[in-house]
Amino acid sequence: MSTRDRLLALGVVFLWGLNFVAIHVSLEHFPPFFLAALRFAVMAIPVALFVRFPKVRLKWFLVYVAGFGTVQFMFLFLAMTLDMPAGLASLVLQTSAPFTVILGVLFLRERMTFAQVVGLLVAVGGMGLIAVDRATGSDIGVAALLPIGLTILGGLSWAIGNIGGRLAQPDDSLRMTLWMAVVATPPLYLASLIIEGPAAGFDSLMTIGTETGLRALGGLVYLSVFGTLVGAGLWTMLLSRNDASRVSPMSLLVPVVGISASFAFLGEVPTIGEILGAVIVVSGCAVGVMARPRSRRRHRAPAEATSTVSEGDVDQACVGAIAPGRQPAIDC
Repeated sequence: MSTRDRLLALGVVFLWGLNFVAIHVSLEHFPPFFLAALRFAVMAIPVALFVRFPKVRLKWFLVYVAGFGTVQFMFLFLAMTLDMPAGLASLVLQTSAPFTVILGVLFLRERMTFAQVVGLLVAVGGMGLIAVDRATGSDIGVAALLPIGLTILGGLSWAIGNIGGRLAQPDDSLRMTLWMAVVATPPLYLASLIIEGPAAGFDSLMTIGTETGLRALGGLVYLSVFGTLVGAGLWTMLLSRNDASRVSPMSLLVPVVGISASFAFLGEVPTIGEILGAVIVVSGCAVGVMARPRSRRRHRAPAEATSTVSEGDVDQACVGAIAPGRQPAIDC
């Protein structure tokens, strides 16, 4: 990654860290699935009217929408409704990073350095420590892991969306992110109608003038503009021109902002176990991100190989076209 891309990634980290405070405030008033639909609905109509649909590989665009825009937020918002602390959610959701790296190896033919592997394993270990601390420190025991499990599923969905966004090869990452809002809104609202009922969303809108309603409205604006429009747009752009195994570990820094902001604005005080786990996670991130690739000897591929790519290999072969001339991540 270039220095410019690293700085852009850190900017997204800051925006997404504050996201969790905005989600917490919004969920005090809106039902979770209705909030997920509403955050995209406020952008869907102007986007559909004034923004041209991007040139994109439709199959992978739909994977991006399903993973990044729909299922991730259903799991995350439901977990936070079930008392998942905002700061802890910002940490556990970053399971998307190791999930993305693993999926990048499996589907994008990316390779990791040994330091990246060690760093991600350390980060996963820190998250495991968080889970143990929550289970042993709660009166409901193992049941306290349900919100954590839902948040981890949200992280897996995010990772799937990362891969879909990369393989979609949009001609304009921002327009693809904007149209994600359009396509994701109907299934999210349908889920709200089926699970929460039509009255839940209607009642929350009718009481928007209350104190909690106005705060939730502010949180909704932040989620839509900074969390989605700016943050997701920049993130998709970074994934489109860098290896997923290089970009995704940067998201492990989101909890630094998320936990700090939750302490400052929501009064959440993390336990010693949570703090230790967060330090381990961030340390693993640092090891993975700062690892430098070793040089790799170029090998000339047989001429025949370029003419024998089957149609079934097109999805993998197209990965090289994402950044022509760029070498893949090197061997361990």
